[in-house]
Amino acid sequence: MERAGHPAALALEDGKIFRGTSIGASGESLGEVVFNTSMTGYQEILTDPSYTGQIVTMTYTEIGNYGTNLLDRESERPQVAGFIVRNESRLYSNFRSNSGLGDYLKAHNIVALSGIDTRALVRHIRSQGALKGVISTTDLDEASLIKKAKDSPGLVGRDLVREVIPERARQWNESLYRLLGDNYPTKPATDNLPHIVCLDYGMKWNIARHLCERGNRVTILPGTATADEVMKLNPDGIFLSNGPGDPEPLEYAISTIRNLVGKKPIFGICLGHQLLSLACGAKTFKLKFGHRGSNQPVLNVDSGRVEITSQNHGFAVQEETLPECLQITHRNLNDNTIAGVRHKKATAFSVQYHPEASAGPHDSEYLFDQFTALLKP
Repeated sequence: MERAGHPAALALEDGKIFRGTSIGASGESLGEVVFNTSMTGYQEILTDPSYTGQIVTMTYTEIGNYGTNLLDRESERPQVAGFIVRNESRLYSNFRSNSGLGDYLKAHNIVALSGIDTRALVRHIRSQGALKGVISTTDLDEASLIKKAKDSPGLVGRDLVREVIPERARQWNESLYRLLGDNYPTKPATDNLPHIVCLDYGMKWNIARHLCERGNRVTILPGTATADEVMKLNPDGIFLSNGPGDPEPLEYAISTIRNLVGKKPIFGICLGHQLLSLACGAKTFKLKFGHRGSNQPVLNVDSGRVEITSQNHGFAVQEETLPECLQITHRNLNDNTIAGVRHKKATAFSVQYHPEASAGPHDSEYLFDQFTALLKP
């Protein structure tokens, strides 16, 4: 591990180099370089499994001022391939914090970089599109780093879900945090509650907390589970989680969902939205630089209201391939891409964003209420 201030560099596949200082672990990390426009929520971002294979750049200039803790995690550990900030706050203050950002990154072996012009980097990505890159504290040679970035695998065509799914099924009983103690409250999973089976492709923990909060019994299955394995659990509803990377290589998930549509109410978020659409006959495409941040405006087509949402995805559903059975319910107002669909015959719907709001606005929490209302124990 490096002390803060040790030289580090970021190289992009197109030859662009950014030099700064290390604030994380010593070493080298490859990934697609993306940016997130959130001002807060960096620990939730770091631990979001959807960021597997990605080097995340924060656009807000000062990151780390409230430290890190054991409660604001969305998985067991940080999942990002690397982390980039303009300035790491060495002083942190929050009654819940127990370590600083730099110490947290080092403890979890995350290579991270500060001190670069993040505005210039983000403008470059917006112009050129998301690029493969490498962060290194051990190799600072420009030609070597650029070659490594060019030779890295990228996201398209890769199955990253298998890197983050749980090994086995489990019950979930944590509810939402209420600032009443040092842990999330728990609710007993009694058999008389509506039963939701979640297919976990890299699910954020706060999604499961929202489902539990609303009085449901929640069972989490690995995203590789078959339709028969899901139905053997006798669910009242099926949830399709978020997750990392390109949805189209996930044939096992698409086949499972195709065989579940129409059998039970289905709700999907982010990757789950893309997989539901693929299962119904649509296609997906890679966005130029993705939607990542907690300030993305979305139009609810049914109500006409605009919701400010948290988003994290690099792929989207192609509108021209949308099958007749799917109806658009939400649109991203930044680029008019599809942000939600509903099946016209089966009880199934999904959104491209994160209504669990961790971190982010709470405008879309009603979707969990809508899903729960569809369940009949």
